[in-house]
Amino acid sequence: MSAPVVFEYALVRVVPRIERGEQFNAGVVFYCRPAGLVRAEIRLDEALLLALDPGADVAGVRAALAGVAAVCAGGAAAGQAGADDPGRRFRWLTAPRSTIVQPGPVHCGLTEDPRGEPERLLARLVG
Repeated sequence: MSAPVVFEYALVRVVPRIERGEQFNAGVVFYCRPAGLVRAEIRLDEALLLALDPGADVAGVRAALAGVAAVCAGGAAAGQAGADDPGRRFRWLTAPRSTIVQPGPVHCGLTEDPRGEPERLLARLVG
């Protein structure tokens, strides 16, 4: 067993109608500095999105969530942020914003398996 390492994460929330404040979790952004890893795991519940806002732009929400995953992955698909180091990409993704797709607060924890932790967080916190 390896020694535990510190990680940070934030939930990715969908707020279909910002004026109503209703939201649900649609993913997690994970960062582990010792492993040099930033990753997003996304699971959009389209039925819940449409229950909260029957006129929601599902394709637009999917595109915004795909953008979060692209920034985590880095490279050309992430645009200008793609050249940043993992920590800067995580901080950019977790900065507060008033959009339909928003980050929640940043939390931290310990893990012995940084590569497997994002899936565990997704299963526990998003479902």
